[in-house]
Amino acid sequence: MASFVSLSLSPSPLLNRCQWPPIRCERRVDLFNKNWHRRLLVLPLKCSSSGSGSGSGSGSGSGSPQDSEAEVETTISLPSSAGDLSYKLIAGIGGIGFLETAYLTFLKLTNSEAFCPIGGGTCGDVLNSDYALVFGVPLPLIGMVAYGLVTTLGLQLAGNNLPFGISKSNTQIVLLGSTTSMAAASACFLYILSTKFSGSSCSYCLLSALLSFSLFIITVKEFGWQKVQKEVGLQLLIASLVIITLNASYSNSKSVSSSFVDLPYYATEIATPSSPFAISLAKHLNSIGAKLYGAFWCSHCLEQKEMFGREAAEFLDYVECFPEGAKTGTKMIKACDDVKIEGFPTWVINGQVLSGVIELSELAEVSGFNESVQFQPS
Repeated sequence: MASFVSLSLSPSPLLNRCQWPPIRCERRVDLFNKNWHRRLLVLPLKCSSSGSGSGSGSGSGSGSPQDSEAEVETTISLPSSAGDLSYKLIAGIGGIGFLETAYLTFLKLTNSEAFCPIGGGTCGDVLNSDYALVFGVPLPLIGMVAYGLVTTLGLQLAGNNLPFGISKSNTQIVLLGSTTSMAAASACFLYILSTKFSGSSCSYCLLSALLSFSLFIITVKEFGWQKVQKEVGLQLLIASLVIITLNASYSNSKSVSSSFVDLPYYATEIATPSSPFAISLAKHLNSIGAKLYGAFWCSHCLEQKEMFGREAAEFLDYVECFPEGAKTGTKMIKACDDVKIEGFPTWVINGQVLSGVIELSELAEVSGFNESVQFQPS
């Protein structure tokens, strides 16, 4: 058994010329299965070209005999907000990525160290390496522009507020291309992180990759698989251009010589004894703030220390530029990078930068060492 409920709707002001038959909405109840069934019956709508229609539903309208009636079958569609929610989600994820990359861009431009909740100092090693630059442009700055574009497109599509008369389909294609390029770049960065920085962790890199892949998946789902198949050629072209651009940029990287892949830090030993002059000069250099910058794997740095000898070298203010070891892609510490070191060893004495192995006599002259003043070794 079933119960029926009939509803009669009054004619809309926009359809004042139409004879509006009742639209019956039936709700049936199966007393045995206790299930509810709901049907919406849409009946034909008779419209005439006359200036007025009868409101009694008699089916006759006033007007000239030449006026004809036409039956129009109407449908009622319920608006769906699923697409708007997807675009709002895209805008939200893009906003998170924009804030992250804006923070990293600020750190890059101010030469500040990044706070790494996971991974410790290795996070800074990745962010300060040459892989964080694309043809000299900071990678976080490029990411900030990309996330900003995706966020803007998501907000416009969610509100159906497209500027300059751009169609929704073209805006979706731009969004698909943007998220495709971001996903391709993230895949490259994950490969570099796993091969060039094995054992290191970068929480910012992993978060950015997660955001990029999420944006790509949501965009593809909202765009529709059938439409995506038509644009697969464009996606492959964009992904290929991203990979080629990154490879071209990183092939010119000069952060660390590629002659070694992974070189852990080790301490060097000096066997040469020191002369009184070398000890006095080393103390003088230390007293005026002179610094010696070098790398543990640099043979010329060891040669410079041997010239001073074992005892005098202990008084030198020596700065190790690779205290955590060296591998392809690792960049020297900030203290060495600030000096704009072009080779090892490098001396900075009274603001003057000297590269290469320097004779002790020249160091004494540059530093203003008075040979008449003798320092006794401690």
